[in-house]
Amino acid sequence: MLKDFFSKPKKRKYATIPSEKVKQDVPEGIMSKCPNCRTIMYTKELQKNQKVCIHCGYHYQMTAFERVESFIDEGTFEEFDQLLVSKNPLEFPGYLEKLEKDRQKTNMNEAVMTGKGKINNIDIVLSVMDAHFRMGSMGSVVGEKITRAIEEADKLQVPFIIFTASGGARMQEGIYSLMQMAKTSAALQKFSDHGGLTISIMTHPTTGGVSASFASLGDFNFAEPGALIGFAGRRIIEQTIREELPEDFQTAEFLLKHGQLDEVVHRHDLKETITKILDMHQQVGELQW
Repeated sequence: MLKDFFSKPKKRKYATIPSEKVKQDVPEGIMSKCPNCRTIMYTKELQKNQKVCIHCGYHYQMTAFERVESFIDEGTFEEFDQLLVSKNPLEFPGYLEKLEKDRQKTNMNEAVMTGKGKINNIDIVLSVMDAHFRMGSMGSVVGEKITRAIEEADKLQVPFIIFTASGGARMQEGIYSLMQMAKTSAALQKFSDHGGLTISIMTHPTTGGVSASFASLGDFNFAEPGALIGFAGRRIIEQTIREELPEDFQTAEFLLKHGQLDEVVHRHDLKETITKILDMHQQVGELQW
């Protein structure tokens, strides 16, 4: 009797759901967590909102295809130089294999997409860098495609718009990469001398040789909210000057406050803002070709 009284109660049996069943019920990629506010949302809702967090306004990185789709009038974009691919002039080990992996991942041949199209029925030439391909690094083909796009804008006598997103020069191409800073800058100067209008929109991140050359040479220099923009890294600068930098250092808002940007523009307002500038320049006759 006492044995029965002090005996351990039997464990209840609870229904369990196999982990495989859970994976089937919630497919991978259906939900996204904002890296800023940590809110979880449906990926489809995020895509409909142009990859801007619906809770805090954080701007996610966009692919070149997504940028063209959201910015250019539907059915008007014609891509340039789609088949240009990088070589391996320095015979850097594993470089070609890494390029091929990025081609498979992004469905692009290089870290920039160039072409012509219309914004609210206004003709423009567009370059869009994609940080998903080799972190948007500036190799010889990136510089060549951007230069050709500038020259095409000059030939067509239309404005040139560029979206930058890059970690800087591409180390695997050494001096060939660094030469693109001078080449693209010279092309922009020639375009400007002919009366061309250049609008640069810096997105997260725009750093290194890209920020020090064509990204900062627009007649109008804009950026998306929260974008990281700078040349050297924060830690390198702090070690060099032996001072602690402000918390918001190298953000778009910091650069605007110190006169290095004309405006920080929300992604939802970008197309209309650019349209107003293009309209203004057409109406007052400032584009002399």
